[in-house]
Amino acid sequence: MNGGDRVAEVLKAQGVEFLFTLCGGHISPILVGAKARGIRIVDTRHEVTAVFAADAVARLTGVPGVAAVTAGPGVTNTITAIKNAQMAQSPLVLIGGAAPTALKGRGALQDIDQMSVVASIVKWSKAVKKVRDLAPAIERAFIEAQSGVPGPVFVECPIDLLYDEALIRDWYGGASGGRSLSARVVNGYLKWHVNRMFAGADTPYTPKKITVSPEQPDAAKVAKVAEQLKQAKRPVMLVGSQATLDAPHISEIADAVGKIGVPVYLSGMARGLLGQDHLLQMRHKRGEALKAADLVILAGVPCDFRLDYGRHIPRRATYVSANRSKTDLNKNRRPDIGLQGDPGLFLRYLSELTDDEPRWADWQAELTARDDARNAEIDAQAEVPAEPLNPVKLCQAIEGALNKDTILVADGGDFVGTASYVLSPRGPLTWLDPGPFGTLGVGAGFALGAKLCRPDADVWIIYGDGSVGYSLTEFDTFARHDLPVIAVVGNDAGWSQIAREQIEILKDDVGTVLERTDYHKAAEAYGGRGFLLDDPAETEQVLSQAKTLNAKEPVLINAHIGKTDFRKGSISM
Repeated sequence: MNGGDRVAEVLKAQGVEFLFTLCGGHISPILVGAKARGIRIVDTRHEVTAVFAADAVARLTGVPGVAAVTAGPGVTNTITAIKNAQMAQSPLVLIGGAAPTALKGRGALQDIDQMSVVASIVKWSKAVKKVRDLAPAIERAFIEAQSGVPGPVFVECPIDLLYDEALIRDWYGGASGGRSLSARVVNGYLKWHVNRMFAGADTPYTPKKITVSPEQPDAAKVAKVAEQLKQAKRPVMLVGSQATLDAPHISEIADAVGKIGVPVYLSGMARGLLGQDHLLQMRHKRGEALKAADLVILAGVPCDFRLDYGRHIPRRATYVSANRSKTDLNKNRRPDIGLQGDPGLFLRYLSELTDDEPRWADWQAELTARDDARNAEIDAQAEVPAEPLNPVKLCQAIEGALNKDTILVADGGDFVGTASYVLSPRGPLTWLDPGPFGTLGVGAGFALGAKLCRPDADVWIIYGDGSVGYSLTEFDTFARHDLPVIAVVGNDAGWSQIAREQIEILKDDVGTVLERTDYHKAAEAYGGRGFLLDDPAETEQVLSQAKTLNAKEPVLINAHIGKTDFRKGSISM
């Protein structure tokens, strides 16, 4: 086997089904070796999309997603996606090509110090220097990506470690012609260098399946939380993305939340955990609920800007937090009971110490009344004139068109923020958003990974007209790989989330103005099907046509929406 085959053997042993990439000569042997072993090669139009897709696979399956990119700009093009995965705590493996080992620092094609570039945004990185170390390095990458707080890792695989040994010896053998002393010295050094690279490469190596168990929360502390629950009158629980990292056991985590019986707010990847209409699930007025609570439980949620850095939790309340990260566990606010460990396991263990007797009916009724009142406000705002389309009304129509197995991908600012108030994820692991990094451009990559993992599910991308510009070209990828998705672009010809506050405070719209671009025509040029929606009377018809066509091809709906104040004051810092 050449080095590319060795890498592919490890990927196969880990159960990797998809390898995302944008081709490059530095990594070709890996792609060919993976394809030969039944791994589906999914080539994108930008490396950042490949990593976003790998991120989505990790979130939906629990198996680290894998992307392979070429050297230099191939690696640097992934930076935003790697950082997004780091902040979202998604386990993924990025394999990067590199210049030949003997030419490092000598001006070779696309030769840069990649290890320094990625050092601050990955959990672990390794520059492989010998063929025999390729497989162990990839195995180690899978361990590091999943251990403790999951995250992205990087393995640099130079081109001369990946091709056949005979070819590499031929490359180096002809590097310095002539019979001069200097030529003989160079050739002698290169021969020694190649011998060193391939030393031990003929030793058999059988890859092993990597299994990493999440850290167990302290049992005594779980019992202490159970005692606090028995005494609480107004408990509130917040469940976040980290609680869903153990994807194979997501149904048990959902059952545990239901058995605990505490009114719960779901965020990030946890949206949809309890299904569409669970009685315990609250959606609105979270800040008010927290301020009135006497017990607050955070499961995989840090006290960052989304909780006003912990100020949403009153000092008189007992504050409980379960988190894999010691840093996140104590971020901005030290919990009264802190459990470092997997929050999904914490919820499952807590449910075992909880009886089925409902304890907080009056409190839940109070929170439900607040939710109902907010939903009534949203219904009223959906009827406010906004030409051509009211975005709230459009989101209500989309909500009515979703199937029970729909996966929603959120990629945008103002329009996506509006949609988050209206759209209800149908079940566990059916909502994909960037996470705390607030990245735009995740849409196509996340949808790509989602459709591959769940080919029978409808995958909808909710785009803003700003964010769609980042990944519209990937409609070519959807079409080439026969992966039908539906994209809805909320097109109000501007970066509205920024413009709304900028114009009010600074009296200038500079940099926030777009055009009502024909995104639907661009999608068709890339091999999909496009619709222009600018008449409210045609909304249901267009959505129905899109769903029908989506059985066989990707569809984009370019929805011209009016500007509203629905999310006035929504900028977070």
